[in-house]
Amino acid sequence: MVAAFQRPGWYRAALGAVIAAALGFGLVVVLREISGLSAFQSEQTGYPQVIVPLIMAPFGFLLGIGCFDYWLRWAFGLPTIPEDHSSHGAHSWKDYFKVNTDHKVIGIQYICTTFVFFFIGGLAAMLIRAELAQPGTQIVGAGTFNSLFSVHAALMIFLFVIPVFAGIANYVLPLMIGAPDMAFPRLNALSFWMLPIAGLLFLGSFLAPGGAFDAGWTGYAPLSTGAPLGQSFFNLGVQFAGASSIATALNFLVTIITMRAPGMTFWRMPLLVWANLSTSLLVVAATPFIAGAQFMVFFDRILHTNFFQFGAGGDVISYQHIFWFYSHPAVYIMILPGFGIISEVISTHARKPIFGYRLMALALIGIIVLSYSVWAHHMFVAGMFSWLRVPMMLTTLLIAVPTGIKIFSWLGTLYFGKIHTKSTAMLFALAFIVTFTIGGISGVMLGMVPFDIHVSDTYFIVAHIHFVLFGGSVFTIFAGIYHWFPKMTGRMYDEKLGRVHFWGTLIGTWGTFIPMHWIGMDGMPRRVADYAAQFGNWNLLISCFAFMLGAVQLVFLYNMIVSWRFGPKAEANPWRANSIEWLVSSPPPIYNFDEIPRVVGGPYEFGIPGAQHAIMAGEGAEVPTGEPSVVGT
Repeated sequence: MVAAFQRPGWYRAALGAVIAAALGFGLVVVLREISGLSAFQSEQTGYPQVIVPLIMAPFGFLLGIGCFDYWLRWAFGLPTIPEDHSSHGAHSWKDYFKVNTDHKVIGIQYICTTFVFFFIGGLAAMLIRAELAQPGTQIVGAGTFNSLFSVHAALMIFLFVIPVFAGIANYVLPLMIGAPDMAFPRLNALSFWMLPIAGLLFLGSFLAPGGAFDAGWTGYAPLSTGAPLGQSFFNLGVQFAGASSIATALNFLVTIITMRAPGMTFWRMPLLVWANLSTSLLVVAATPFIAGAQFMVFFDRILHTNFFQFGAGGDVISYQHIFWFYSHPAVYIMILPGFGIISEVISTHARKPIFGYRLMALALIGIIVLSYSVWAHHMFVAGMFSWLRVPMMLTTLLIAVPTGIKIFSWLGTLYFGKIHTKSTAMLFALAFIVTFTIGGISGVMLGMVPFDIHVSDTYFIVAHIHFVLFGGSVFTIFAGIYHWFPKMTGRMYDEKLGRVHFWGTLIGTWGTFIPMHWIGMDGMPRRVADYAAQFGNWNLLISCFAFMLGAVQLVFLYNMIVSWRFGPKAEANPWRANSIEWLVSSPPPIYNFDEIPRVVGGPYEFGIPGAQHAIMAGEGAEVPTGEPSVVGT
């Protein structure tokens, strides 16, 4: 037992969390006693005897689980332990519950963990729709309802959509560019282990006095600065989720820029790599803004700094500017990786080169640039300067151009292609194009100042964001999971169950969110536990489709678990794709390649006789010395 506490692992992590929390608690009590204050403070924006242990316990956990062992030995001048590669790769299921430096193991850790939070967030959504099925109070009161939709949104955004894309890219991207691993494997592991801490902080807020945070995922001040203790859990959880995202993005940037295989120029990179390069630039530049905003709210709550307290000279509107300067780019953080996934799936299953490859890549860069010029369209009714509305409206409409380029490029790729609709991944990709286009059109509508003022804070906004993030982002996530499931597990999933999941998800999504447009335009407000009786029948219909949407996700869960264990063994390349990850075994070797491959052509040269994207070890071909081969431009 003593040995178990001496080596990195769950025993030492639990002990580290307890010791760190106890130190934090003791430090607060001692300092308050020395200062002549009561040992405990129970104002709803205070509770230092809870907040300080809440800050310190995660670091004790990370230290105990083994995230800092190598760096701390180096920092203190101790001899570092020679790398025996025992923490690299998965040899049994237990290796997925340890600190691991293999990008493939970390990718699966990300995916499985984020789907746990997806189902918890989905359960919160079911409770919300059960309460809203009819007017009046059905299941929960107004306060609990506010907490449910706040935690639901925070989990889905910070603990599912953003990090699950990081998980898919973690697994696939190094293989795609011919790299043996990510540039910083230890930082990669730390990035993952910060993520469940954020989720536990969000969920742990339900145990706080006064209940979970209830100011929505936006946490607008001054509502959030005076909220009960649970709001501080949100402030801290966002910091861990944001730090995880930034560390991952820096890792992706260095990996993509410095570790591409010989011959892989930027114009030979798969579009998934381009998408993650773009997303990483957004994350690194934008995420510090939400971290700063949440720190300012946290300091207002704990230290009474009054950043957002108007009566003490603070500026309330500045919170919204800072928050949306991150959160509108965050919309693209939550969809650009999906654009890359859809490009891979459509090209592979339509057996055609990507139409307009270079323009597709440049459109991703265009979205990055324009995304920083549109934040204030979220604030048309917030009391901003009237003259600022028109330029923000124009930039909002302008950003639809690079997004539209991608839509037409996918349609051009499908044109006269051999569309294999027996693939569940392809079904989700096709449904994504239609659903995301609808969400994009409603987004253009919301960019218009008069219309936005009319539907602001109504269910039209709920419909739009869910068409974009569920019908958009989540559809691409499912497409990616189905597409790379054979590569990750070495097994094939059940296509019949996949189609049941697809049709149930598509019908459930459309049935849930299309009616919300109509009742929103009729004036039903969002974020309310009760509503006018005239909307009762519509809400009952919406709730029925929502329950269908939730229930069919259990089919997906069953299919993935059972197929991972008992599915037919997968070939190395069941989809006959060209990119490098399909040129190795399923699942890949621990270090990916015996020798680094050489890239000799583009990744989408379907139908071109003799075309190759990469030459693996032992194939003996020479790397062409001329211009890189690019098709579909």
